[in-house]
Amino acid sequence: MDERELRLLAEKLQSGEITIRSFVDALKGLPFKDLGEVKLDTHRALRNGFPEIIYCPGKSPGQLERIAATLGEGGGNALFSRIDKEQYERVRSLLPGLEYLENAGMARLWRQRDVAERGRVLVVTGGSSDVPVAEEAAVTAETMGCTVRRVFDVGVAGLHRLLANLDAIFEARVIVAIAGMDGALPSVVAGIASCPVVAVPTSVGYGAALGGIAPLLTMLNSCALGVTVVNIDNGIGAGYAAALMVDHDSTGREGSAS
Repeated sequence: MDERELRLLAEKLQSGEITIRSFVDALKGLPFKDLGEVKLDTHRALRNGFPEIIYCPGKSPGQLERIAATLGEGGGNALFSRIDKEQYERVRSLLPGLEYLENAGMARLWRQRDVAERGRVLVVTGGSSDVPVAEEAAVTAETMGCTVRRVFDVGVAGLHRLLANLDAIFEARVIVAIAGMDGALPSVVAGIASCPVVAVPTSVGYGAALGGIAPLLTMLNSCALGVTVVNIDNGIGAGYAAALMVDHDSTGREGSAS
């Protein structure tokens, strides 16, 4: 339950559409649902602005079914990350409207598409092999209310491809820059952009890339300022952080305008 749902519920109580008992029953799922091995955080949307994102690898079919059934009782959005097609087929009957996003390896129940726009997020990648991680970031930010533009395969081996998209860089409020191998793209982007850059190292690369360690160290040592680095292949964390940054930026701008 997020703030929007809670306000709607309170308005229904105030107008007499629901009883006090119904209002209290609706709040009984807070702050978490005890599903045995799973403690589903039903308070997170109200606390953090977005529901718990379900990480699927390692979860048993029974755990996923209990989570899906509980999410189906609410009215908010839901995201499942690193979900495979078999897991998706198992839970979709419990969550009508759940869509499978193959490129991102995610499933999404997007009930609240009409939320106020947070702002523009640009997602760029060094190569096409980084796209699955980029899609994770893009889908996460998009579902959290951002307008997302994708510019893929514009790495430093052909810098003219990035420079052909300067308009997208200048329009963005936050940029998510994703790269494996030498991991140089976020530093180059941050040297051009005036907004924060969230850097994501990927495990793409040959031997000495060490499964993403080499690009991670490059990003942590970025010469350009304004770069924040998340974990290797963590598109979810990058998209989430970008949406929060855009939200705070919007709040600040609104405040300064008044």
